[in-house]
Amino acid sequence: MTSSPAAPADHAAAVSALLAPVLTRLTDDAHAELVALTPGAASGRVLSADVHSLIQVPPFTNSQMDGYAVLASDLASASESAPARLGIGVTSAAGDAVHEHAPGTASPVMTGAPIPSGADAVVPIELADPPRFVGLGGEEESAAGATVGFQAPVEVGAFVRGAGADLAVGATILPAGARLGPAQLGSLASAGITEVRVRPRPVVLLLSTGHELRAPGDELTPGQIYDANTASLTAALEQCGATVRTAFAPDDAPAVLDAISQHPDADLVVTTGGVSAGAFEVVRDALEPAGVRFGKVAMQPGGPQGLGEARVRIGEHDRTVPVIAFPGNPVSALLSFEMFLRPVLRAASGLDPVRPVQRALLADALRSPRDKHQIRRGRLRADGSVEVGAPGSHLLHDYARATVLVHVPIGVDALPAGAEVEVWRIDE
Repeated sequence: MTSSPAAPADHAAAVSALLAPVLTRLTDDAHAELVALTPGAASGRVLSADVHSLIQVPPFTNSQMDGYAVLASDLASASESAPARLGIGVTSAAGDAVHEHAPGTASPVMTGAPIPSGADAVVPIELADPPRFVGLGGEEESAAGATVGFQAPVEVGAFVRGAGADLAVGATILPAGARLGPAQLGSLASAGITEVRVRPRPVVLLLSTGHELRAPGDELTPGQIYDANTASLTAALEQCGATVRTAFAPDDAPAVLDAISQHPDADLVVTTGGVSAGAFEVVRDALEPAGVRFGKVAMQPGGPQGLGEARVRIGEHDRTVPVIAFPGNPVSALLSFEMFLRPVLRAASGLDPVRPVQRALLADALRSPRDKHQIRRGRLRADGSVEVGAPGSHLLHDYARATVLVHVPIGVDALPAGAEVEVWRIDE
């Protein structure tokens, strides 16, 4: 990174370039994982290869409606004044084997049940006379010798779902790169698929640093605060499809290096804290000699940033691992994640990398440093205007209540009430 502040877009491009080799490797089918088609194992995963159907779906021709399976030609002359009346044939329920349809009869058939062999159409039960199944479902009336009337012709194929209408044998159910959500899991299950090959999730080591940090639930002594970054960034990373390992290091450079060395499976290290120009910048002290570059980005909050490949000792061997270093302030860390890391990880996980973007009118005037891209937290009002919160990077609770991020670009130092701004929706 340069001594002068980098433009946010340039830093985002540098993060993308740094992670490209790792994320490209994860898309290689040679590194794919075989997982069972269960929600806990497969939900949210991304296919590494096309999945083809070994059967036709549906596997047999079946009824789309509760009704009567008929030969369309038997109803060709049916009308209101001269209904066609047919004897009632053999019933087909879901799960029954296929039986023969006798011409000149109407075979009761339930939704999803096989169409009797020889029938070529279904008339919905509500269009029949009587509009109910005789002798079925608790009816006292016997179907023996009963007839059913039809007042209109029916087209061949009406309300018939053909075998293989959804999937033919060998058809691609889902292509490589598809993310497995509810509909995708259902489609695979309908074809009898029990396991799929998926891309491995990127393993991210999230390393929080600082003598002052304590885990929620621990007792605080004067000068200490609870660690919010681990909770917020773990959730943010998991929403991007990452597997997260967490670690903590005090303000001690060897402790930072030791924490990284304890996670040799990490594809990426994300740190919070210790990246600025103060006297106790532990991440910078530990990782700058190892190859990570630190500097400023023209953004508020979130100016201090670091990135690069760190060469670290693991056991008896050295390895290089990409590092993204965020500021320690929780708001700065989250906004840095939003701007630089979230789009890259989500794109690699088959997710939309971009937040929903819209334009909104400011409810109140604001000021912004002219030489920085300022990001403010805000809430959309019922009238479509946006109420902007205070700019302080320590106001995490303000962030938690926000529905949008408001962007004020470089070169703008003040905007009046009613000015149009770009907002990113974060409540969807």
